[in-house]
Amino acid sequence: MVKIRLSRGGAKKRPFYHIVVTDSRNKRDGRKIERIGFFNPVARGQEERLRVELERVDYWLGVGAQMSDRVKNLVGQARDAA
Repeated sequence: MVKIRLSRGGAKKRPFYHIVVTDSRNKRDGRKIERIGFFNPVARGQEERLRVELERVDYWLGVGAQMSDRVKNLVGQARDAA
């Protein structure tokens, strides 16, 4: 099954997450099909906290991809902001 989920990056104690489309059998930070955004939970000041390509999310949902709970929450926030 194709999933839309978070892939962790960043340094120790400074997490940064890419929102990726991947096969559910792949590891969390393993091979991805496409990167469709990012989430920076420790953004300060003018740093961008969340960016999501909503058109690509809609495409992948249209072809049967499933979102993780956290990504579902983040996409909802992105839609509210847009």
